[in-house]
Amino acid sequence: MRTIRFTIFIMLGLCLMGQTCWATKSYVTDLFKITLRSGPSIQNKIVIMLRSGQPLEILETKDDWTHVRFLNSKGKEIEGWVMSRYLITRRPWEVQAKSFMQENIQLKEKLALVEKKLTETGHREQATTRGLGEKTQAFNKLQKEYDALRRGSADYLKLKKKHDVAVSTLSKSEMTVKRLSKENDAFRSSQRNRWFGMGALVLLCGLMIGLAVGRHQKKQRSSILFD
Repeated sequence: MRTIRFTIFIMLGLCLMGQTCWATKSYVTDLFKITLRSGPSIQNKIVIMLRSGQPLEILETKDDWTHVRFLNSKGKEIEGWVMSRYLITRRPWEVQAKSFMQENIQLKEKLALVEKKLTETGHREQATTRGLGEKTQAFNKLQKEYDALRRGSADYLKLKKKHDVAVSTLSKSEMTVKRLSKENDAFRSSQRNRWFGMGALVLLCGLMIGLAVGRHQKKQRSSILFD
């Protein structure tokens, strides 16, 4: 019974080893080219020479040979058999090196682009800083001018107030002067009238006295003549 089971396990293992492996990818080993043949033996015709690193799609394996398929440079599918020992599952060093070199070039380009952007950003930042400094200076200048104007306006308001007070005082003084001038003119007119009246009275008195004296003298002359 054990012998039958052991025999069945061996047969299953051989079947699994010989079964088709669909969509499994492999690569031609590093450093040299290999032959792709029309069948799984060295007696079969060579279809093409495969370069190192050529990606292949594994279709099946048989003994020391592997049935593979790939697309040529024109996009045509080509199938054949290669020796399994010349296949590797990892990416070949040359392919990896080319990939790394390409990634390195791309990283350098990205780094150069980042450095360029950083430089441009630095220049913009410097320009922004200079502009901010200039605007700050302009603002400080305007602030000083505003403070000076505010102080000047305060002084102007004080001077205006004093001027208004002086104008008001001057107006009052002018009104007082005009009033006194009118009173003085009235007083002078009154004085002239008074002096004129007194002169007329004196003249009248003198005239009356002169008439009285003349009459008295006339009477004296008459009495002397009649005596």
